[in-house]
Amino acid sequence: MSTRAQVRFATRESGQSFATHPKVIHAQFYVHYDGYPSGLGVDIAESLTKYKKIEYGWEIEDLNTRHGDLEYVYYIWQHPMKETFISIFAVGWQEEDECIFVGRPSNLIDKYSQTKNEG
Repeated sequence: MSTRAQVRFATRESGQSFATHPKVIHAQFYVHYDGYPSGLGVDIAESLTKYKKIEYGWEIEDLNTRHGDLEYVYYIWQHPMKETFISIFAVGWQEEDECIFVGRPSNLIDKYSQTKNEG
């Protein structure tokens, strides 16, 4: 399935909402397929919680790149000595991106793992 996504890494900072795009990211990857929450989202969460290997063909991208064919943008929010959070945005073609998930990796697994292979 060609559900394209970007995975971005951002620092947890005071005053930054997990439900809005951050101004600064530190790394960005492009994912060509299976970028939906019950696929890529669950795999990212399981990698963070269960140390599972992610089996995608990720491409490292320039921090300023934004593809026109994206369906999802993921943020992995990290900071030393703080819990990791994940945000998922459904990319809007005619309107603003919609934040469809904010939470801990375990919350993402609970919400999306039962639909993992349904697309």
